[in-house]
Amino acid sequence: MGIRIVKSFLIIIVLSGVFSFEVGAQEQQEGVPLVRIFRQLQKDYNLEFNYALDNIEGVKIAPPKNNLSLTEVIEYLRVQTGLVFEMLSEKIALVKSPDEFVLCGFIKDKDDLTPLSAATVQSPSSSVVTDDSGFFRITLNSREEEVLIRHLGYRTIERSAQFFNWQTCDDVFMVPFFDELQEVVIANYIVPGVDKLNSGDFSINIPKFSILPGLIDADVLQSVQSFPGIMSVNETVSNINIRGGTNDQNLILWDGIKMYQSGHFFGLISMYNPQITDKVILTKNGTDVGLTDGVSGSISMLTSPEINSKLKLSAGLNLVDFNAFADIPLGQSSSFQLAARKSISEWIETPTYNRFFDRIAQDTELAANQLSVINSDEAFDFYDTSLRWLYRISEKDELRVNFILVANELKFDESAQIDQLIDSRTSSVEQNSIAGGVAYRRRWNENWISDLEIFETDYKLQAINVNVLDDQRFLQENKVSETSTKISTVHVVNPEMSFKGGYHFVETEVTNLDDVDTPLFRLLVSEVVRTHAGFLQMDWRSNNGQSRFKIGGRYSYIDKFRKSLVEPRFSFNQQFMDYFTLEVMGEMKHQITSQVINFQNDFLGIEKRRWQLSNDADIPVLQSKQLSVGLSFDNDGWLIDAVGYYKDVDGITSQSQGFQNQYEFSRAKGSYLVKGLDLLIRKQFQGISSWISYGFMNSDYTFKELQPNAFRSNYDISHALTAGISFKIRNLQLAAGLNWHSGRPTTRPLPGEEITDNTINYGPTNEDELDDYLRLDLSAMYNFNLGLKTKAKVGISVWNILNRENSINNFYRIENEALSETIQRSLGITPNAMIRVLF
Repeated sequence: MGIRIVKSFLIIIVLSGVFSFEVGAQEQQEGVPLVRIFRQLQKDYNLEFNYALDNIEGVKIAPPKNNLSLTEVIEYLRVQTGLVFEMLSEKIALVKSPDEFVLCGFIKDKDDLTPLSAATVQSPSSSVVTDDSGFFRITLNSREEEVLIRHLGYRTIERSAQFFNWQTCDDVFMVPFFDELQEVVIANYIVPGVDKLNSGDFSINIPKFSILPGLIDADVLQSVQSFPGIMSVNETVSNINIRGGTNDQNLILWDGIKMYQSGHFFGLISMYNPQITDKVILTKNGTDVGLTDGVSGSISMLTSPEINSKLKLSAGLNLVDFNAFADIPLGQSSSFQLAARKSISEWIETPTYNRFFDRIAQDTELAANQLSVINSDEAFDFYDTSLRWLYRISEKDELRVNFILVANELKFDESAQIDQLIDSRTSSVEQNSIAGGVAYRRRWNENWISDLEIFETDYKLQAINVNVLDDQRFLQENKVSETSTKISTVHVVNPEMSFKGGYHFVETEVTNLDDVDTPLFRLLVSEVVRTHAGFLQMDWRSNNGQSRFKIGGRYSYIDKFRKSLVEPRFSFNQQFMDYFTLEVMGEMKHQITSQVINFQNDFLGIEKRRWQLSNDADIPVLQSKQLSVGLSFDNDGWLIDAVGYYKDVDGITSQSQGFQNQYEFSRAKGSYLVKGLDLLIRKQFQGISSWISYGFMNSDYTFKELQPNAFRSNYDISHALTAGISFKIRNLQLAAGLNWHSGRPTTRPLPGEEITDNTINYGPTNEDELDDYLRLDLSAMYNFNLGLKTKAKVGISVWNILNRENSINNFYRIENEALSETIQRSLGITPNAMIRVLF
């Protein structure tokens, strides 16, 4: 039996060898299709061939020998086929017939150098569309033919083919219509993907963004805190302070939609999914006249403006959530993006989740209830969904539709023994946002563009606080509903000058509800304010691109108050002596919404701030004036950027500033004045980025109704320093960073006279400080391939690796006739890990 099997096996081997020999001999005699040879050479030499199928169809030759060099292989192919082979790079070869004129290249965005897919390249004789890498290859009848390159949202390129480089496939840059005068003046401002523009704004390109210390995902609102002058006094993304301002003074936009909520986990992580976010624009001063609100600054998140031609999928998991993203092409003129995240806490409670939970529960009813009440079954959940649909109606018309849904819910049971029976009820707090927008753009011709933007945004904060001992339920709600319609037109006079003008209508409704069931009490207050605004702006850039001047104004009319506001804005940028840039910026802005704290235990004390509308009386319209002057030096990897600023904000209320001293229950209106300096020093070399950013600030309040009426601001962090280093070794990225700032201002009771008449006797307001803040963070990311079309990346990060207990706030209370101090601490050591697969 065994001998038969062996004989059969030997016969099969012999026949296979004979068959292979005959096939090989036949291929040597008749030749192998050139397409097959190209595929094999691509594997052997990592070489890509670009060709037209018509040129190689039916061409068969004997395969080249295996021991030839790449140069010898190319020469062999040229002799055997009679075709022309041009090496465009070490890895790309262009194949064409000797008698044809072939033009090729890569179409890219002029500002961020991203490839532009689906761009149309036309000549009188042929037409092609660029692929995902922006590559095109077009056959022309002659070098004198006119070539037309078009892409929606970009200025059309029309020139004779002879002006292109025929020897290589060079990059061809297209200028965006909307940002056609906006250019990068400082690339890789901190790390790759972060740039400074000639408008004075900062741009974060998420797909190109390198990792930052302590972060493994490009958390948008954590990332902006790496810039000098921007920080969070309590480590949250829901309390970002731009040049001494409060978080409610920041304008946060998602694809042009104003958002009234910024974080998950009640502020510990950003609620904006980085997978669907393509770019972030940060503005500290010199705001575009098309924007309103945000007297301290603006953070604008944008999705990709590109219509994708290939399906892209990704899924990721970290120690907090599971997330997924899909970019789905719907034909050649439409694409749909969908991103979603869901916390994993209902399946597993990770160390990261526990750290976050303890942080938000700190010094709230969730952490410590009354002595006879037991808390149990604590549960937290969050999710978000965001989508963007692009539809290119025609070469001149484009439609964009956006939608975002965000939800956070925390609940726990409160139990107590009453009349020898256990009574249990559930307390909860929910924070949700839902918003949608429609944007339509019409390009009338090369010089006129019109935009129509409509959005509706709704925010809701709701808490149910039960008192088991008194059999009481306290319901609180804070709702914001805002509708906006804006129409604008840009007229491009010439490549150096453009004008922008338009009209903006905003209706904002804020509703607050306090409802108690025992005894019955219900207070519902709903207010509406409507604002009409017109704006006009001129944007000029010199022919050599070294000068830019933008000036304009915005007129607003608030009909409820019959109040008119005129707000001039400007920015000037001048490059000189090759390496230096001077910038001067100024603006006036206003806003009619702010966040206040009525009581520290509102909404269970977890998110105690509520939005309110101005009434132009005891709650004034916020108005700001700001001026800044900066100088930067950028050469040979070195960057030194220094900006001095002066900011005056009038119309604040004491309730909006988070006082927890003698002014905790005061209702006063006032202002604050900030004078400061933002400084960044960065050095880049051989894939390594290192930086030190420093911020100096002097911020003082003025409240005429308080005594004393002038004192340090609660957000006056006099000195703040961030130092970091990141580098890339092939597929591995590493980052480490140190974050230090002086202590937050605080008010101490008078020593020896702390309590008088059962009242805390405070000393001079904000004359003392908490201990200095210090944090060291680490991050690592590794990218690798799982297959031909599948990629993956894994990452780990450690926040506060030294596990330092930083003090971020304190307050005093009287307990049993004695003074008690409560100190709120920052996050301790918090690890995180992630894996993401991209298809």
